[in-house]
Amino acid sequence: MCRTRSPRHHRSTSTTRSRRVGRAPAVIEGGQEPRVTLIPVSPASSQHDPHLATPTGKPRARAVGLKYRGTPGPHNAITDVPGVEVGYQTLIEGDSVRTGVTAIHPRGKRNPGDPVAAGYFSLNGNGEMTGVTWIEESGTMQGPVAITNTNSVGIAHAGIIAWMNQFHAELTDVWALPVAAETWDGYLNDIKGHHVEERHVVAALQSAASDQPDEGSVGGGTGMNCYQFKGGNGTASRLVEYAGTTYTVGVFLQANFGRRSELTLNGIYLGEEFGDDNPMGGKPRQAPPGTGSVIVVVATDAPLFPSQCKALARRVTLGLARTGTTGSHSSGDIFLAVSTANPGAFTSGDQISSVGDPGRGGEGYDSLTFVPWGRINPFFEAVVQATEEAVANALIANEDMTGRDGHRSPALPRQRLAEILARKRD
Repeated sequence: MCRTRSPRHHRSTSTTRSRRVGRAPAVIEGGQEPRVTLIPVSPASSQHDPHLATPTGKPRARAVGLKYRGTPGPHNAITDVPGVEVGYQTLIEGDSVRTGVTAIHPRGKRNPGDPVAAGYFSLNGNGEMTGVTWIEESGTMQGPVAITNTNSVGIAHAGIIAWMNQFHAELTDVWALPVAAETWDGYLNDIKGHHVEERHVVAALQSAASDQPDEGSVGGGTGMNCYQFKGGNGTASRLVEYAGTTYTVGVFLQANFGRRSELTLNGIYLGEEFGDDNPMGGKPRQAPPGTGSVIVVVATDAPLFPSQCKALARRVTLGLARTGTTGSHSSGDIFLAVSTANPGAFTSGDQISSVGDPGRGGEGYDSLTFVPWGRINPFFEAVVQATEEAVANALIANEDMTGRDGHRSPALPRQRLAEILARKRD
C-alpha cells in the first residue's frame, strides 16, 4: 500500500490491514487487542483546534495535558512559515514494509530555484544528510528536502533530481546538490528490500501542501521509534515579534532516537514509570548500533545570515535535551535551518537582482537584510521550544505498530501520561 498526503488530508485506507487512527482500542494484526494506551480525539475536534489533534484525528501533545512555553502559529507546525510545504508517501505493506518518504519545500514546490540562507549542525554524525558541504561552503541551499530511511537516502537524492527534471528542468541544466536525509527503520521495516522508489519521492514532493501536516507514523517516519516507543514525525512552531513584524519559526523532525530510561516530558522524568513493555530493550539486542537518530529541519521567515541559520540549527540540541536524550554515539543527529526571507537575494552573479547593474554579466552586489546578532535570542528560544514540543507530538500522535519478524513498537501510554501530569499539578 502506498499512501499520499493530499492537501485535503483525505483519510487513507489500507488493502493489507485496517487501522483506526487515534481511537482506542484498535485491533492490530493477528486479531489481538493492544493495551489501551490511547486518548481518543474525534476528527471533528481537529477541525476546530489543530493544536490538539492532527488532521487525521490523532491527539497531539497538548491534548494529554502537556504544556509548552511560547506562542505557536495557527497550526503549530512548520507549515505556519509562509511558503513552506510538506508532503508524504507512506508505505505499509504486508508484515514487513513500514517505511516512506517525507518532502519539505522551503519556498513551496512552485519556487524551488530561489536559494534560501541555510546552515546545518551535526550533534552526532552517525547519519547522513546530503548537500551539506555546499551549504557549508555557500551558506545557501536550493530546492526541496527529502527524509527517508537509511538505505533509501540515495533514492531520495535521485528522486529530488527526477522531480526537478520533470517540473523545473531549467534548474538541473548545470548541476543539482539535493538535501536528502535519513534515520534507520530496520527494527520494524524490511530496510534491505529497497521498497522506497524514485516515484514515491516524486509523489511526496508533488503532493506537498501548506496546510497542517500529519504526524506520527507517516512518510519517512512510518517505521521509526523514539525513546523505544513508537516514534516518527513531529512538528511545532513559534511566533516571534521583532521590529513591528510577527515572524514564525517552524520545526519538523523525524524522531528515531533515545533510550526509554532517558525519557522526560515537561521536566518530569518518566524513564522508570514507563520502563515496562519495552520490546526494544530486551536481550539479545534486536537493533544494531546506529539505529537511534533524528533529523530536524528548522524554517523561519525572519531575515537571517547563513551563520545565524547555523546558530539556530545548534539550538535544536537544547530542545532535544529537554526530552531527556544525551546524544548517543550511535545516533545520527543532524539539523538544518533555513531562512526564507530575502527572496532573490542570492544570485549566481550572472544576473544581479539587488544592487548594481541588473543586466546579465554586469558586476554588482547581492544584499541581505538580517536581524542583528544582539537581537536574535528570541529566535533561539523559539527553536528550543518548538523542538521540545515537536518530539512530544511525534510520540503522542502514534499507536502500537508491529513490523518485520514480529517486532513490535508500543505507543507511549497516553492515558497513564495524562494521569501522571494531573497528579504532578494537583
